[in-house]
Amino acid sequence: MLRPQRATVRRDAGLRWLEGTLRRRGFTDIAGTDEAGRGACAGPLVVAACVLPDGKRGQVPGLADSKLLSPMVREQVYDEVVARAQAWAVVVIPPAEVDRRGLHRCNVEGMRRAVLLLDPRPAYVLTDGFPVAGLPVPGLAVWKGDRVAACVAAASVLAKVTRDRIMVDLHERFPTYDFAQHKGYVTPEHAAALDTHGPCSEHRHSYVNVARVRHHGVMTAATVLDVSETA
Repeated sequence: MLRPQRATVRRDAGLRWLEGTLRRRGFTDIAGTDEAGRGACAGPLVVAACVLPDGKRGQVPGLADSKLLSPMVREQVYDEVVARAQAWAVVVIPPAEVDRRGLHRCNVEGMRRAVLLLDPRPAYVLTDGFPVAGLPVPGLAVWKGDRVAACVAAASVLAKVTRDRIMVDLHERFPTYDFAQHKGYVTPEHAAALDTHGPCSEHRHSYVNVARVRHHGVMTAATVLDVSETA
């Protein structure tokens, strides 16, 4: 199996330096993977993989770590990534699966699944933060990879925008929790809604802050409908 020569990642060298180094070592198509929703207590975990082409087409305007972009800019960058990517894939892991299998295991498996969905298959994979076993090609875990590799930053935007759209849709089903604002992360307003109403079916019930209020029962979309009809 072809492996790259040892190289030092320069944090100040720009988003395309690492991929350029790998291409000079013989790896043509390089995928990046990242997730959104790891720190949330409601909603799915969303994992994305992306291969950007070499050259000018792969230079996505405004691309950066999704957490550094405003919602409006993220949407614009998302459209650019989808239009320019050589291949991309998104995997959505529901909260019930996160509860059943555990967050980290779902995260790693989601990255593996997203890479396997890419067509054509990449020659190398950069993962954000931690290694992913079982990939069909060599890979490298990069600390804060969404700030040093364009393909990882692109994956972070794909994952974040996809998940934010899902949370906005969930807000329509469960307006009590205001998912459209906090996207399922822990905020004082979200905590207050949990204390008052208990969790809904889209919360991660294995999380400590959710489990402690489960005595309220689980709110479903049908429950919300019944309450609104009798109000």
